Amino acid sequence: MPVNAKCLDDSHASAFIHHGTPAFRRVNLALFAAGVATFGLLYCVQPLMPEFSREYGVGEAVSSLSLSLSTGVLAVAMLFAGALSDAWGRKLVMVASVLSSAVLVLLTAWVPGWHMLLALRALLGLTLSGLPAVAMVYLAEEVDAASIGLGMGLYISGNAIGGMAGRFLAGVVADWLGWRGGIASVGVLGLIAALLFWRSLPPSRHFVAQPFRPRDLFAKFAGMFHDRALPWLFIEGALLLGAFVTVFNYLGYRLLAAPYGLSQAAVGSIFLVYVVGMFSSPWMGHLSGKLGRRKVLWTTLALMLAGVALTMAAPLLLVLLGLAVLTFGFFGGHSIVSSWIGRRAGALRAHASSMYLFCYYTGSSIAGACGGLFYGAHGWDGVAVFVGALTLAGLLVAVWLRRVPPLPTEGVPPTPMSTGAMP
Repeated sequence: MPVNAKCLDDSHASAFIHHGTPAFRRVNLALFAAGVATFGLLYCVQPLMPEFSREYGVGEAVSSLSLSLSTGVLAVAMLFAGALSDAWGRKLVMVASVLSSAVLVLLTAWVPGWHMLLALRALLGLTLSGLPAVAMVYLAEEVDAASIGLGMGLYISGNAIGGMAGRFLAGVVADWLGWRGGIASVGVLGLIAALLFWRSLPPSRHFVAQPFRPRDLFAKFAGMFHDRALPWLFIEGALLLGAFVTVFNYLGYRLLAAPYGLSQAAVGSIFLVYVVGMFSSPWMGHLSGKLGRRKVLWTTLALMLAGVALTMAAPLLLVLLGLAVLTFGFFGGHSIVSSWIGRRAGALRAHASSMYLFCYYTGSSIAGACGGLFYGAHGWDGVAVFVGALTLAGLLVAVWLRRVPPLPTEGVPPTPMSTGAMP
């Protein structure tokens, strides 16, 4: 190779952010903080739904709209957020997303009426969409290929910790300062994390602005449905999160009431069971890599079904065991489905990820709200039957997917990419 050409290659490679450099540490700190903020702000209301029912006199299904509206708007907005960042810039969209979301959650803690609270929560789904939809694109553009895996892992860890911490902090603080204090505490945490993200994230160096063309975007989305497996994998994601979120939406109602009579802090602490999922996700992902996704996916749905059945028992210990089994199965299933989509989508991987997230959060929004109707009519047994039906449908989809022949791209490791989604 001529000396000048070699120098150009070295210069191009050095322009990317490498593991071990101060810039890489700044990227990791920024995206970890952003993950904590995003998913903490989104899910902080989940343990507080019984408090909303008590203060505003609304039923379980209506109370669940405090989360379902956010995830429903988020689902739609994420289809377009990535394309908008192509025109406006990665860092600008992400910073605006996380800062405005933290401010909205702080405002939610002080609104006087239920309908205003729901309006702010719906707006939160719109503002939140800019970070998860763009963070992975930023990593792919700015970080050296050999270093992306570590950066992505830390970002996803921030997502998981944020989702767990937001619920836990809101539930525990609410026991002392009421639900407004619980939401405010998460809002302050989110604002600190947002400012840390803004100050730490290096500016884009490889971003090239592209005009926003809705027609091209829809054409790429339509192209994915020519694949036999992808539409079913999207449905599987909707069923997985729909079942999982529904359980945690209404479990608080059951455990706060007799015969358990747990405190709000104890109910918030139940979300620490997510630690089980943080182990399950990489372990099941590794197992599916060895044995094949078709052979492993159905077992995660079977575990979820068993976990739902255990929650119908009366002893609290069995209920908690059922939650742990359900959580283990869900995180394992989500890991397998999201990685499988990346393998089958090929060049449309980023758009397939957006479509998966749309279905994933739409399933959460619809099922999470419908579960309240079953709880109101039949108590916890009604919720368990509803969730069991969703899980059984997911199990049937997983069994059917075993018949779909693999594509050549499934045997080729894709460019590191992930949905970054957390329940």
